[in-house]
Amino acid sequence: MDRGVLRVILLAVFLISATSDPVKKEQKVDIYSFYINSTVTSRYATTVITSRVANRLNKPQDIFFEVKIPKNTFISKFRMTINGKRYDGVVKEKPQRHSVQVVSPRQPSAGLIKSVGRTLEDIKTSVNVAPGGKVTFELTYEELLKRRLGKYELLIYAQPMQTVEDFKIYVHIHEKPGISFLEVKGDLSTNDLATAIKTTRADKDAWVTFYPTRDQQTKCKDCDKNGLKGYLLITYDVERQNPNGEMTVSNGYFVHNFAPSGLPRISKNVVFIIDRSGSMGGKKMWQTRLALLRILSDLAEDDHFGLITFDHQIELWKPELLKATEANLDDAKSFVKNIEDRGYTDINAAVLEGVKMINRHPQEGTASILILLTDGDPTTGEKYLTRIMSNVRKAIGSKFPLYCLGFGYDVSFDFLTKMSLENNGVARRIYEDYDADLQLQGFYDEVAVPLLTDIQLNYIGVSYLTQTNFTLYSNGSEIVVSGKITDNNVESISTEVIAISKGNKVTYHDAVITKDVTDVLPKDFMERLWAHLRVKQLLDKDPKEEALKLSLKYQFVTPLTSMFVTRPQNYWVTQKVGSQSIHSGAPSLTCDMLWLTPSDCEEGIPLDFPRSPVSHDDYDFHLKRPVFHASFYFAAGFNSNRFMLPADGQSKPLCFDVLLHHKLRLLEDSSREFYMNGESQTTETGFSKIAFHYKKTHNLTITTNSISYRNDKDNVDLLWGQNFALSYTDGVDLILTHNKIDVSMGDFSVSVLLHKNEGRVYLWPAVQQYPQDGSPTGIFGKYNISYEKAHEFNNPTLKIMDKNVNVRWVYLKDSTKHSTPNVHCWLVPFDDVMNRNISDFIVTQI
Repeated sequence: MDRGVLRVILLAVFLISATSDPVKKEQKVDIYSFYINSTVTSRYATTVITSRVANRLNKPQDIFFEVKIPKNTFISKFRMTINGKRYDGVVKEKPQRHSVQVVSPRQPSAGLIKSVGRTLEDIKTSVNVAPGGKVTFELTYEELLKRRLGKYELLIYAQPMQTVEDFKIYVHIHEKPGISFLEVKGDLSTNDLATAIKTTRADKDAWVTFYPTRDQQTKCKDCDKNGLKGYLLITYDVERQNPNGEMTVSNGYFVHNFAPSGLPRISKNVVFIIDRSGSMGGKKMWQTRLALLRILSDLAEDDHFGLITFDHQIELWKPELLKATEANLDDAKSFVKNIEDRGYTDINAAVLEGVKMINRHPQEGTASILILLTDGDPTTGEKYLTRIMSNVRKAIGSKFPLYCLGFGYDVSFDFLTKMSLENNGVARRIYEDYDADLQLQGFYDEVAVPLLTDIQLNYIGVSYLTQTNFTLYSNGSEIVVSGKITDNNVESISTEVIAISKGNKVTYHDAVITKDVTDVLPKDFMERLWAHLRVKQLLDKDPKEEALKLSLKYQFVTPLTSMFVTRPQNYWVTQKVGSQSIHSGAPSLTCDMLWLTPSDCEEGIPLDFPRSPVSHDDYDFHLKRPVFHASFYFAAGFNSNRFMLPADGQSKPLCFDVLLHHKLRLLEDSSREFYMNGESQTTETGFSKIAFHYKKTHNLTITTNSISYRNDKDNVDLLWGQNFALSYTDGVDLILTHNKIDVSMGDFSVSVLLHKNEGRVYLWPAVQQYPQDGSPTGIFGKYNISYEKAHEFNNPTLKIMDKNVNVRWVYLKDSTKHSTPNVHCWLVPFDDVMNRNISDFIVTQI
């Protein structure tokens, strides 16, 4: 997502592994070649990851390819070459939401893209490789680098999970204006690995290579016998001798980079709108106060500022904007130190009050900025998001930007993003980690030094322009406009930039034009740069038909499209994941696959598939399976945890699936300072670790091997199989029996069961008691949800929260009981039952 003035990270995390029964240690996968090749020209980066893998077993096995890439990139190519035969991916329009497809070997199936961590998407695919066979995976993604605080950043992270005989990272940067500086750092550039890095610079080119030996791949800070684990950070900037900017043209398209320097700083009118509702308690509020104290210290004396705190009520530090004098700053810091969490959340009233404050006190020749910091949805006052956005848009009237900082995973980030973009700002998610205060200050630094306001870029001799109006230009950033040259006539082009600098109108004419860079990249690269920027801007405002057409034309994987990849000799199931793409499932022929007759299931459990969409021609009655495309709703439980929700007043419970490889927020009530998180197993259902945190002093960590309890006085370490009881006066009780531990913390009671079935060992929590009041969040935060049956025949539908949702009648193994009985339930898409994307429930540490 384009976010105006942002640091851009071009990140690749590479993990290739193969899975089999975890008890059997016979699988053998050899990654004998691993290349990362990144080319950057005119700030447009194209990165190709090529991995060559061999199956060293004497039997077939599935080989997985997993790549983590930045969320603001577009995948544009994926290819598998298996024993010399090539299978190319094709980008197509994304199927309707929550739909699943069963495809024949001649039909495409898709790779998985899901959100992980702060800035990454996780792409995963697999293929079955014959004994001694080889497969080459090749993935290409593209990104237009953004300038932040005076530099571009290319961050490459490597973690192949084994040492590789032929491992190479190759980066080539080509910039026609010239490269002003280049720096390489990161934990892969230290110690014994430093000698594996070579940097070469010319006037307009720079090369960085990283060719570690197999022995060196075990010598970095976090490396071990499994090979490299770390990153290279390459930062650079370009020469900027002409304040009018430079324009690069190629094959009928252009890009105009405008980043003037040496301008006087414009003083700011900045209003901070701070959420102090109950959910902001604890660490969030402490880090918010710390960040604000630092930001206030950075204000210049000619800046004016205001502070607004809100829950269901609004409190102003002062009724007007005040100059950032030493006395006023000291008074403001005292106010900040005493901000306490309480009450509900009235975002609408708070933002409108901030707009009024700026409008009441206009300052000539200044730049006005609104910054909203919140961690939740509106819970009082105006609660309809569309009305809030409309109210804010009308009040601001495009006069100044609104920046929204969403704190934590439960925040409605899509709402904040749309509201920011409608008001010429950006939204940023602030993660609840130890450095949240630094994240807040880092964002502020990006907008702290405005140089121009009300920027308008005008052109003659071009068409199909990307965005040309900008509210604010800050020091160290860059404005980028691209378009098509009329009749491919470069001589007819002229540029004009009109803006306000410290109250005065300034005009920049005729950027320096550089022609043709096709000696470095393919001829269509400038056209692709234009398409990339255009699609990003369309998606930021609202997905439109034009964004879909461009995504399909240029084969970009976007929220509107999916990458489909042919796979030989297996049947696959695909699933929607998050907002990004499609997941391709397991090749095993189990009851979780979408077969048409119950007799095809391993245990004979009826799945009641909707048969009407499948025609006679789509079904092979000899093989008893579909041979062409047939759409069904998601019924697969492979590589996922299936959760059950007791339904209020209904005999049939609801259930939903969450893919593995996640650290999840399971249950949270911040007002009670209670948190339960869990780490999924990597290849099997269930959890490998569950952690409890209560009132900042009680910490309980449960794994499949041991139990560890810590508070400010006691440390207790236990093993499964022991009998133990512990009780504290502030409502903490632990009772451990042979294969269950009962945990009571305040108003919550949870039993964690240890399961040992068929060679598998895993944990599963069973919530026994919720508070009588309050609104807990997390995967287990919803309970006794109500629904109505809307349609129950060929395409069963339930009415959930006033919305009709297509469902499936499936089964799950109820892990809240030691016997793990099979229980039938209505399988509901995660987003519809939780009213959130799964990324909102992912934590970085448990």
